[in-house]
Amino acid sequence: MRIISGTHKGRRISPDKSFKARPTTDFAKENLFNVLNNTIDFEDLKVLDLFGGTGSISYEFASRGAKKVICVEKDYRHFTFIQKTIKDLKFEQILAIKSDVFRFLRNYAQKFDLIFADPPYDLDTIDSIPELVFEKELLAEDGILIVEHGSKNDFSTHPNFFELRTYGSVNFSFFKLK
Repeated sequence: MRIISGTHKGRRISPDKSFKARPTTDFAKENLFNVLNNTIDFEDLKVLDLFGGTGSISYEFASRGAKKVICVEKDYRHFTFIQKTIKDLKFEQILAIKSDVFRFLRNYAQKFDLIFADPPYDLDTIDSIPELVFEKELLAEDGILIVEHGSKNDFSTHPNFFELRTYGSVNFSFFKLK
């Protein structure tokens, strides 16, 4: 796993072999960020990374100049790995929070320019993520929510859905305020 672009371009991040997280593939991540490069300005961006896993998405945003990144991860080992990597890479703009994502979403009131969620593909409550984000009004006016998911989920009927991008077995559903 590597950081694709920015100040830490090419930097490899290597969790140990027993790590349980399924990081977004470099191929899918590179394509996603190519799309985002044409859509958003990374400077001054406030990002919320849900289900942080290895922290790969947070590092990518920080490397590209995001102002603030909050990375939420429940698993203690993953959280500890993220904290260590933040320190090693000197990413002062990333704040790792150890919490259940759904509890965090219900109790947090700040707005974000971009929210990225990469839940386990077999998570029973994956379909409730967009609803909770919009119900709690966590997106800034021109903000984007991106949910990574497998092929069994279809968000196209959600009122805030606007685009699906597929890269191999990785799907990204995009949402915005309407």
